[in-house]
Amino acid sequence: MYAVEITNLTRRFGEFTAVNAISLKIKTGSIYGFLGPNGSGKSTTIRMLCGLLAPTSGDATILGLDIAKDSEAIKHKIGYMSQKFSLYDDLTVIENLKFYAGLYSLSQPEGKRRIAQMLALAGLENRQNELAANLSGGWKQRLALGCSILHNPPILFLDEPTGGVDPKSRRMFWDIIYTLSQAGTTIMVTTHFMDEAEHCDEIGFIYNGGLIASGPPSALKSSINGLLLEIPTPEPMELLAAITSRQLPYLDIYPFGANLHVLIAEEHASRYTPFAANLISPSLEDVFVHLVKSHRKEVLA
Repeated sequence: MYAVEITNLTRRFGEFTAVNAISLKIKTGSIYGFLGPNGSGKSTTIRMLCGLLAPTSGDATILGLDIAKDSEAIKHKIGYMSQKFSLYDDLTVIENLKFYAGLYSLSQPEGKRRIAQMLALAGLENRQNELAANLSGGWKQRLALGCSILHNPPILFLDEPTGGVDPKSRRMFWDIIYTLSQAGTTIMVTTHFMDEAEHCDEIGFIYNGGLIASGPPSALKSSINGLLLEIPTPEPMELLAAITSRQLPYLDIYPFGANLHVLIAEEHASRYTPFAANLISPSLEDVFVHLVKSHRKEVLA
């Protein structure tokens, strides 16, 4: 059973194509991570799925509802949290929650019950009388999440929810996402943090408006053929130039922090013994770098 089904979804702004014929399916109750650099089309896709932006072409259904024909009905069944803090700074935590309870037309008993649940879920019970303006970035994001799911939506769209948030708050935020998923909520989350993608059941890599790969993290990592070597070096670019000038065989090569990553065919492993290289498993960042470079070659071919 799929909560989201997308077929060739496209959005153009004049001559610019922000989202280019994306197709994917998201299983009910799963966490789907939508990864890519800023400007790759993640937010535009989310906005189309939420009924905030009409697609230029293509189709999509949310919980069986068509995004073009049933946009108003969809809005009542989803939770949406945007990149920017969208609540009211001059209201307290509890006042923001009460405002959204009214916005979602919750009855007074239901609103009271759900507000109490959101305060507990976000750990805001002792801060409910603080002005939203006085909360740190992490607490603001948790409040925004609480408001977006106050009406208990079966599907939740999170657009860069942890941008500008410290690592500890990011971990706590993901704990909440896990709790929601375990309770049956379907979650689609956009991010450019590769480590966050490890928490997702499936991942879609988006680049220049196109979906270049989609699948479980483990499957994406195993899709890279060859051996991945990590060579520690204070000057990755100099080592890259040295390996290239010596015409050593490789399938891919690129700097990775204070290291150089080299993807090679297994039969060439002995050629790299002098470099004190370590054999490593690909990270999702390695997968993304490899996919982007492969995509560029295909475009130029």
